Amino acid sequence: MFLLGANLIGAVIVGALVSVVVPGPNVLDLESYWWVNVIVIPAYVALAFIVGVVWGTTRAVRALRWAIEDREPTRQEQVNTLSMPWQLTRVQIFLWTVGLVLITTIDGIIDPQSIPKVAFTIGAGGTVVCAFSYLLSEFALRPAAARALEAGDPRRIRIAGVMGRSILSWILGTGVPVSGLMIIATFSFTRPYETTSDRMAIAILALGGITLVFGFFLTFLSGFATTAPIGNVRSGMAEVERGNLNVRLAVYDGTELGELQSGFNRMADKVRERETIRDLFGRHVGHEVAEAALLKSPELGGEERDIAVFFIDLIGSTEIASSRPPAEVVALLNRFFAVVVDEVDAHGGFINKFEGDAALAIFGAPGEIDDRCGSALSAARKISVRLREEVPECRAAVGVASGRAVAGNIGAKSRFEYTVIGDSVNEAARLSDLAKNVPGAVLASKITVEGAHSTEAENWKFGDSVTLRGRSEQTVLASPIPSQSPASPSAPPGRA
Repeated sequence: MFLLGANLIGAVIVGALVSVVVPGPNVLDLESYWWVNVIVIPAYVALAFIVGVVWGTTRAVRALRWAIEDREPTRQEQVNTLSMPWQLTRVQIFLWTVGLVLITTIDGIIDPQSIPKVAFTIGAGGTVVCAFSYLLSEFALRPAAARALEAGDPRRIRIAGVMGRSILSWILGTGVPVSGLMIIATFSFTRPYETTSDRMAIAILALGGITLVFGFFLTFLSGFATTAPIGNVRSGMAEVERGNLNVRLAVYDGTELGELQSGFNRMADKVRERETIRDLFGRHVGHEVAEAALLKSPELGGEERDIAVFFIDLIGSTEIASSRPPAEVVALLNRFFAVVVDEVDAHGGFINKFEGDAALAIFGAPGEIDDRCGSALSAARKISVRLREEVPECRAAVGVASGRAVAGNIGAKSRFEYTVIGDSVNEAARLSDLAKNVPGAVLASKITVEGAHSTEAENWKFGDSVTLRGRSEQTVLASPIPSQSPASPSAPPGRA
């Protein structure tokens, strides 16, 4: 309907221009032109409208049949869909051209002097109408264009460009009307006897008004066609900034702007893929280690750090594995480790490795923690309480130690892992073994308790001194005070 309306308005404007505005013979003279104006022109206009509707509708239905049938388009159907605005415009160009030749020829037979006037007016009017129809068709067919572009790479099926669209708008909104003014001015020099000052004023005012009105609408349509895809991309970028990585834009523009929309979608896909890999990487090695690896290229070797560690080991795991089905054992271990990981994360540490039914947690590497000893001790106490409440089917022994260790990447260039190596790690493992035989099943070294802030150290009491297996120096043991119930931290301990 919008194409019919545009052509109808164009026909009315052409009639007004040729009869009143453009200088030349009076083609409304009823004695000479009555049968042209009363019979030929109305008949051709009606016929052109019928032919245009039937022809254009047939082409559109044929090209968009894949959309009507709700299926994926072929490559040729994609191209036909994106070129449909131009195909519909060609139909109108053909009908306007036929009308120009027909009416100019008939008027020229009656009076050869009318040929320039009629030909210029119909040609200029038809050009502007066809341009409007092209831009309007692009807007109307955007839903179909979006589906067609989703099925293929728009970089390979581009029909038009932004520059071509801009030049077209300028030519039709400014170039054609201004050319008309120049032609009228030239006509006034060559045939001054047919051009009065009033006629010139009317022509200038009419063409100037057409320039303002049609130039504005053409510029508006062209500008909107350019800014809409850009706004679409900006909205998508804002969604990504807010953390929504599942955003996907509809690609509906066949120019470079469509490539921009498609490029955003490809970028979003890569970001989602990167975040998925990053999340999986963090789950496997710990998010702190993953962040450190992403910030700088990891290398073999490490650095000395003051750390606190705890080693937790399931008591009676051999009996559990032999008396339960494997699937049930795995489910139990997952519940057990869920409590351990939750508390370690809450206290600012990270699980360095899982070893069957045991785990090693590190506090103070790779990131600094203000109270690494206190965080490790608090996490150990809280885990002990939660396991009794949430996983009563199993018991676990925890050993907490601290000291100087080397933290870094161990292995080969092609395969390595982040870990800590030092006496404190061995001490924590030995304390865990010893804790299996004491009430509460949690032991720490005196040095670790003394290194904690007073708020956590007050929850521990010192006991006997023992020489742990594989060590020459004695270790003063510490255990939680039974009457003290650890409080869940509202936030991870501060990091330096």
